[in-house]
Amino acid sequence: MGRTPPHPEVPQFDLQQILEALVDPVRRSIVTQLETAGEDIKCGGFGIQVSKSTATHHFKVLREAGLIRQYYVGTSRMNALRRAEMDEAFPGLLDALTTPQARRADPAVQARSTL
Repeated sequence: MGRTPPHPEVPQFDLQQILEALVDPVRRSIVTQLETAGEDIKCGGFGIQVSKSTATHHFKVLREAGLIRQYYVGTSRMNALRRAEMDEAFPGLLDALTTPQARRADPAVQARSTL
């Protein structure tokens, strides 16, 4: 296990917890940025305008809901969207959130794409 934080398995996913995680615009932005990037992103690589401690809280909420997987590469904590697991548990949920229309409405995704 080491430094890798705990993650729920698919049978432990709770729809209420996932929806509560996604209600926050910063957390939705993190999810849509991961989807748009198509690759894992380190915690400091997101276009979110919150303090480091607030960002840490948002990542924890997403991880505990099962939406992201976090792991270390050197000293960087990386974030991966758990797309396949979410699609298995709740087909279509992430699609509704990460459509091009949803991404266009998210200013943080637009800011990151210009970096």
